[in-house]
Amino acid sequence: MGIIARLFNKDKQEASAKGVEDFMSLTRVYFQSVIAANLGITNIRFIPDVANFKRLFKIPTQGGRLGLAEKTAARKMLMQDYGISEGFFKEIDTSVKKHCRTQNDIQSYLYLYQGFSNDLVMLMGTLMQWKFRIPSVFKGALRGMIQKTMHDVCTKTVWKKDDVHKTAMAVRQYKERLGYSEAWMSEYVYNIIMLAKKESKRKAGDEKK
Repeated sequence: MGIIARLFNKDKQEASAKGVEDFMSLTRVYFQSVIAANLGITNIRFIPDVANFKRLFKIPTQGGRLGLAEKTAARKMLMQDYGISEGFFKEIDTSVKKHCRTQNDIQSYLYLYQGFSNDLVMLMGTLMQWKFRIPSVFKGALRGMIQKTMHDVCTKTVWKKDDVHKTAMAVRQYKERLGYSEAWMSEYVYNIIMLAKKESKRKAGDEKK
């Protein structure tokens, strides 16, 4: 969570981003659960986040198939705790179905997704910077700014800074390869930013005590 810590000028050694980590972990659990259910995976070592999720919440395997119960549980938590939309899950389902057709595809897909996630969050942090300081009460305005910036990332061909240009092009390549939309990317980043703002505020409050 070093990226998120830097966005809010928090010390990396002391930063606590449990909310952000929970959200990103649950998203990975959903990904891996869909993969497991689609491919009939029986070796839980292929899906480490699901293994941890099962142990933590004591989720029994449904009908002898890994992924089914875990997918439902992760989806429910993401919708209830973070307000994630139906479309968010549909895009994951479609992407996984298209790109993970055999067990040999799993590692390469998850590797691509991790690179996509890291570059996307880092890029949005660089491009928006001070806008993340907008009070959470104006979350509608922040969401709109994120959507506008995301549209630029997906359509703009030239950026002034070389590092920004390179990362933006990488994100667009990931987007095309994985098949995610601007809307999906905006929803993902929005939730990470809102959670990071809450973490920062809570940490500031703890320091005053």
